[in-house]
Amino acid sequence: MARRNHDTGPSGVTVDQLTDALFPVIDELLGQLEGDEFTTTEFIDLILSVKPAAIAYHEALARWGEQERPSKMVLHGQVIPAALRRSRRVEWQGYAHGEADAYAVPAWWKLVTPAAQSEQ
Repeated sequence: MARRNHDTGPSGVTVDQLTDALFPVIDELLGQLEGDEFTTTEFIDLILSVKPAAIAYHEALARWGEQERPSKMVLHGQVIPAALRRSRRVEWQGYAHGEADAYAVPAWWKLVTPAAQSEQ
């Protein structure tokens, strides 16, 4: 069995490629949010409740190429957080200790005001 990089799925797709694919969907959802803070888990629930975003999520799971649990661990723990970090619409606030997620350690994210976005 050949060794592969930890950030490359069995299908040959990388975490960065999945992040690139999901980023437009994630950034668009962020632009529609109201409020102040949310957790990664809450955001994933939102992704799954919006049909185009849910389709993109499930396509990314399939593209990773492993069974459901390890694929979700990659999406929840690496891909979605990487896309959130890439966005100018949110800032990472720290780990969400005590927040349940069977696939990753969720974090708190704070929405950035449009004025603060333009300063970045």
